[in-house]
Amino acid sequence: MLRSLVAMIVVGSIFISAAVAQPVTAAEAAEKPIKVLLIDGQNNHAWQQTTPAIKQILEGTGQFEVTVATSPPQGSDMSGFTPRFADYDVVLSNYNGDPWSESTRRAFEQFVSGGGGFVAVHAANNSFPGWEAYNRMIGLGGWGGRTEKDGPYVRWKDDQGRFTRDTSPGSGGTHGRRTPFLVVVRDSDHPVTRGLPKSWMQAEDELYGKLRGPAENMHVLATAYSEPATGGTGEHEPILMSVHFGNGRVFHTTLGHDLTAISGLAFQVTLQRGTQWAATGQVTLPPVSAQELTRDAPATRDPAGTAPVEQPAAE
Repeated sequence: MLRSLVAMIVVGSIFISAAVAQPVTAAEAAEKPIKVLLIDGQNNHAWQQTTPAIKQILEGTGQFEVTVATSPPQGSDMSGFTPRFADYDVVLSNYNGDPWSESTRRAFEQFVSGGGGFVAVHAANNSFPGWEAYNRMIGLGGWGGRTEKDGPYVRWKDDQGRFTRDTSPGSGGTHGRRTPFLVVVRDSDHPVTRGLPKSWMQAEDELYGKLRGPAENMHVLATAYSEPATGGTGEHEPILMSVHFGNGRVFHTTLGHDLTAISGLAFQVTLQRGTQWAATGQVTLPPVSAQELTRDAPATRDPAGTAPVEQPAAE
């Protein structure tokens, strides 16, 4: 009897072992696209134009599979907007509009805190000023009545060689005239910025300033100087940020106002790398040289990725 029982256990163990999934090799992982859920439908920016471009930018790498979830129009019933966040590796927001339902907010919080990735693009940081967890995810936000009650301004100070947090009273969110501007990497060791030049020009875009928020578990990867001559703040403002929310990773880019901005190679490269990092914790996309991601003038590329990088003409 005992001998038969042992035999049954051994045979059962063999079948169980055969059923257990074998470790995925690096090659197999590379072949499996990252599943991205891109949310749009409401925005004070032209999401109908920028969403297809963002989709092209990501899928053009061969690394991503993008599904778009479009919300009901502004002022509509949002109770039926219930994306299945758990079916994806990373959620990318091109959304700035009406609050989601409580159940959808709760599902999103659980997704990110449980290890899902999140990418906030440009005006997505204007969204949901009253949603505490969302503001912790993005680190810093603007407009929507944000003030000192929501958290500090975070700026790089050249004379101190560090970031400072300013808790003085004031509204959150501003920008000057759209213009090209120089983006400066403040951390070259992060996976998103590793292998990129130390600085580069972004195509004509809105340079967000005076953002405020909890700034918890937030790391500023790159900044840009907001030039007073173009209506800016005179401060080195955060442009690219990483945030940890629970077990999840968040990549926050303030770039990407419109198709002109999205045509900038700087936007495209950092979005691709930031989305891969948010989803996986690593970046396997190739480095980009200073001859491609140029410092003296913005390099641009068709969002579909089919056109070559346009290098500035030599003077």
